[in-house]
Amino acid sequence: MKDKIKIGYVGCGRRGYGVLKHCFSQMCDVDIVALCDVNPANMEKAKDIIVEHGKPVPPMMTTNYQDVLDHPEIDAVVLMTGWDERPKMAKQALLAGKYTAVEVGCAVSLDDCYDLIDTYEKTGVPLMMLENCCYSRREMMTLNMREKGLFGEIVHCTGAYAHYLNKVELFKEMHEDPEKKEINHYRLNHYINNCRENYPTHALGPVSKILNLNRGNRMVSLVSVASKAAGLKQYAKDNFGEDCKYANIDYKQGDIVNTIITCADGATILLTLDTTIPRPYYSRNYGVRGTKGLYTEERKVGWIEGMEEIEEVKSNEAEFFEKYDHPLHVEYESLHEKRGGHGGLDWLVCRAFVESVKNGTNTPIDAYDTVLWMAIGALSEESIKTGRSVEVPDFTRGKWEHREPPVLGKYCLDKVCEDKSTPLFPELA
Repeated sequence: MKDKIKIGYVGCGRRGYGVLKHCFSQMCDVDIVALCDVNPANMEKAKDIIVEHGKPVPPMMTTNYQDVLDHPEIDAVVLMTGWDERPKMAKQALLAGKYTAVEVGCAVSLDDCYDLIDTYEKTGVPLMMLENCCYSRREMMTLNMREKGLFGEIVHCTGAYAHYLNKVELFKEMHEDPEKKEINHYRLNHYINNCRENYPTHALGPVSKILNLNRGNRMVSLVSVASKAAGLKQYAKDNFGEDCKYANIDYKQGDIVNTIITCADGATILLTLDTTIPRPYYSRNYGVRGTKGLYTEERKVGWIEGMEEIEEVKSNEAEFFEKYDHPLHVEYESLHEKRGGHGGLDWLVCRAFVESVKNGTNTPIDAYDTVLWMAIGALSEESIKTGRSVEVPDFTRGKWEHREPPVLGKYCLDKVCEDKSTPLFPELA
């Protein structure tokens, strides 16, 4: 086991900077020895936050990703770049022998997914998607409830990325600079050119663990349907004028995309993408339905066999947390120290990666999980184009039926483990 690890941090834009600020720069057992970004100004800002948290200036600051891969002391690479580059960059990192973490998102094509899993199987180097919602308190509570058999046989799960992105993300640059006429944003480019379920993993990650996907169960097929695309054009017209370039584009991305996935055990998953027409609140619409019970995020209600039928639906989530909270969150909630963005989720997923690197073990979200979740975008796009159900590839190549046991420990997502020996905040231990 290593007391400290050395990482190369790639991509210092808004999301990359946030995770660096709230997580990696505050970890006493992480040395950031390289920063990489195509924009030197982003690296300068990242360097400043590292120094602000008492760490030395990274000895390498480069715009050339290969420099990071060639660095002999780096144990792990963290990829926080835009969606399109990540699979190929992850492949290069695996070939260089570096543990690799990638931010959430889909691959452009299935070829990228096959290429990445082939590389993982060739090298054996661990790959982990940093899907923070796998470590959400309510999602981990339902994992604990599943372990206790409270859902009975799980039949159906739901999830969504329901987040009105027009002002806060897609057109953010034009709101910040009224003189701006062109937006250079990879996400907006996808909305212009593609129609797919483009952001499934906040829901799909936790659901995959609940349904034992890649470990005794697998996705078999999916079908996606998309509404018309009207929201972005209307928003641009209303906010920037009818002569604005973005008020005159025929966007391909449907405003609402629904995807139904069928699993080998007969369970189904409903995913919804809802990001471009007005909605008053963010939701992941997380839900688990079984033969003996349910949990639904939308009402923040749990129900298990033996409880009275609920006539007036009021949240009982606090009661369920009291009874069924996951040990990781029992510990986290007991500490006065709170860290990481998104209510601590970023900290927990980053610690899960760091502990795996320190211990030389596989990651709790492994390469098969990562590639499967990356593939959903391309698969849903094919289904929308053809109007047909499409087969979901088995990236495990049959191993899902007889996988090796998961790595047990504090951050395990396949079983509920109580591990008090691994501190959440090592510097306070």
